[in-house]
Amino acid sequence: MNQGQRPAFGLSFDPRALTDLLQAPSDIRDLTLAYLQEVVNAQRFGTRLTGDLEGYRKLFVDSRKDWRVVYGVRPAPRTSAHAREIYVVAVRPRAGNDVYDEVGRRLGMRRRPLSARTHAARSRSPQLAARQHPVSRRVPLPSAMPGLPRPAQSANPLHIR
Repeated sequence: MNQGQRPAFGLSFDPRALTDLLQAPSDIRDLTLAYLQEVVNAQRFGTRLTGDLEGYRKLFVDSRKDWRVVYGVRPAPRTSAHAREIYVVAVRPRAGNDVYDEVGRRLGMRRRPLSARTHAARSRSPQLAARQHPVSRRVPLPSAMPGLPRPAQSANPLHIR
């Protein structure tokens, strides 16, 4: 920590996140603790999550960005010396979005959390919802278009086969 400077936030872990941290490889564990110290001291801020996990942030732990720390900032307990605390929800590999699925489970979500981009891709276009009846287009007959072959003209227009 900074010498002589009080941390900006308290720190707490979901018990399962603490287990995640203890089971992570030692280099990931060390990097995670160093980054969390910077977050607590307000020297580093993770990227904001969107969609169902809005309000939470993610930290890329390693240089290959294979491991993530997902945390939120919340009011600290009354007994804390800090007004707000960093609450670590998960420390897990990103592979297959495992970390985000686990965060959703730990937060009590009944379905898989979706990002804002996924919500947009799955939503119905407002233009489709606004159009109730199909719009008919007036397209000229092929015989009226220049350059296309025209049907033969019959001598007697009343003669129909």
